[in-house]
Amino acid sequence: MNNRVERTIENLIDSFIDKLPSLLLAIITLVLGIWLIKVLVRFLHKRFTSGKIDISLAEFLTSIIRVLLYVLLFLSVASTLGIQTTSFVTMLGAAGLAVGLALQGSLSNFAGGVLILLFKPFRVGHFITTNNNVSGTVLKIDILYTTLKAGNGTTIYAPNGPLANAVINNVSDNPTRMAEYKIGISYNNNIDTARKIILNVLENDEQILKDPKPAVLVDSLGDNAVVLVIRGWVNNKEFWPVYHANYQKIKEALDQHNISMPYPQRDIHIITNNTDSNS
Repeated sequence: MNNRVERTIENLIDSFIDKLPSLLLAIITLVLGIWLIKVLVRFLHKRFTSGKIDISLAEFLTSIIRVLLYVLLFLSVASTLGIQTTSFVTMLGAAGLAVGLALQGSLSNFAGGVLILLFKPFRVGHFITTNNNVSGTVLKIDILYTTLKAGNGTTIYAPNGPLANAVINNVSDNPTRMAEYKIGISYNNNIDTARKIILNVLENDEQILKDPKPAVLVDSLGDNAVVLVIRGWVNNKEFWPVYHANYQKIKEALDQHNISMPYPQRDIHIITNNTDSNS
């Protein structure tokens, strides 16, 4: 019995001595790997945040890289100790596939968020509209959702996947914006007179830019009126106050000069059939 115990202890000691170089190498690999990962992650985070990458995207990418590096370090240490890593790789692959299938929508939103934060089709504070009926002022851009404030004050949480694939009209991206009106005047009124009146209103408004010059053009000959299209350029930040104010000014100026804006009308012709009836 004692001999068996002694042999077991000797075998354990011999096994430990045989494994000691691998164990020391694994410890050195682990310590050195942790130090290198910290240095590399710190360097990447500094480069990300000092560049043009959004801070939230920089934090997310740094976290992903850190996790991947630690997984590689774990596999390297396990391989150094003589542990078969094939099963670990297979397990990680299966887990990744399962998570990917379960989070298809979230992964699509994540990819959309990365594209939005990298290419910046809009920024916080911009007013955007899309072809899938989303519109509002951008409050926050996260990795999965973009938060907007609608014109009626409600909050919209737009998934980044559909948003990245949508046609986006960024209203705030340029410093100037064109204010366009369409007004109908009666066929009995003189078009040139109406154009001069409207141009006078726009040219006397200091908030309407002089370059490009305001323009008044015939847009169409409607059923009830000659439709004029009126265009003037405004600084983006002043757009809505100027837009609404000039609608009123144009209406009042046309009224003062007896330029009528006709209502929709329809001519009705009554046809009677007068025949003598013989009794």
